[in-house]
Amino acid sequence: MTTIESLPLDPAIAQALSGVSTATLTTVLLKHGLRNTWLRGTRPLAPGLPRTVGRAFTLRFVSAREDLATPASWGSPISTRAAIECMPQGCIAVVGALGTTDAGIFGDILCARMRRRGVAALVTDGVVRDVEGVLATGLPVWCQGTAAPPSVAGLTFVGWQEPIDCGGVAVFPNDLIVVDQDGAVLVPAAMVNEVVAAAVEQEQLEGWMMSQIDLGVALPGLYPPNDENKARYQAWARALHRPNEPV
Repeated sequence: MTTIESLPLDPAIAQALSGVSTATLTTVLLKHGLRNTWLRGTRPLAPGLPRTVGRAFTLRFVSAREDLATPASWGSPISTRAAIECMPQGCIAVVGALGTTDAGIFGDILCARMRRRGVAALVTDGVVRDVEGVLATGLPVWCQGTAAPPSVAGLTFVGWQEPIDCGGVAVFPNDLIVVDQDGAVLVPAAMVNEVVAAAVEQEQLEGWMMSQIDLGVALPGLYPPNDENKARYQAWARALHRPNEPV
């Protein structure tokens, strides 16, 4: 099986995006022409999970076929167990599970190993099993929920580090994934630098807008800003970054 090599993530990019919500990211990506970047069905398994940023390490399931989807397949060279041993520290495991909700792709033992290897999070359009144990591992999980049956009850695992479909979004290895309480959003690897710069600026602009709302400013002309408010924001931003210069 030919797989794509995992790439490291620039810590500066991870730090910048840790302050940007997935809601803001979807708006910025929309402005760049990308409408389909939110992975459907990816909800936090536990409340209060922190925003997490990482490169996608992809895993792919297809529909179950009885001669392949068996407990014996768990010991195969092409198995979820083998895939986990290839996951680099800091990656986000993104699992395409066809939106299947009656077969848990991972349970507590696999999640515990992922946590031990330093995997930042698990994201899937499917479900997990052994939920109490999964939560106890401390691995942050975004999924559609839980189910008791194992993955082979409804799915066949076929490979890792190849393009997948997860939640109706095409995910390629090393794309950037950002997860928070609104779910998971993908940033294409080739667009990371331009999207990050625009997203940080958009988050700062929206923070300024919130400060204006707190002061009683009405929404028309503020959100989105008209020319007058754009000028006010730009003056505020200059003062923020260069406080010793006159506004």
